[in-house]
Amino acid sequence: MLTAGLLGACNYEETFETVSVSIRLVYPANTIEPYKGVRVELKDARASIFVDSTDAEGIAHFRVPAGIYDVNSSSSYTSTEWKYFFNAYLNKVVISADSTNNLQLGLKMSKKKIRK
Repeated sequence: MLTAGLLGACNYEETFETVSVSIRLVYPANTIEPYKGVRVELKDARASIFVDSTDAEGIAHFRVPAGIYDVNSSSSYTSTEWKYFFNAYLNKVVISADSTNNLQLGLKMSKKKIRK
């Protein structure tokens, strides 16, 4: 049986060590160049979602706790003649302090002709 004095003596502090993760979006050949502002999500096993946007090189940068993550990105891009739709999903990606944590997310594309 615990007493009040014993409970007061317990100092428990939980800390989360985070690791850097870079996710590069890879567009299909002969489509478009990477661009700034594309949403990228990481979702851990507890359903916590971490969100970032790509920089001008198409890379999203995160600091997250080590764990197993699902990674996804979905976006669209409009040119003068076409509307492009890009999607990608990776599941069960291990992110840890002893890994490089530089991932590539290969995007799948569909497109629709813009009617004028």
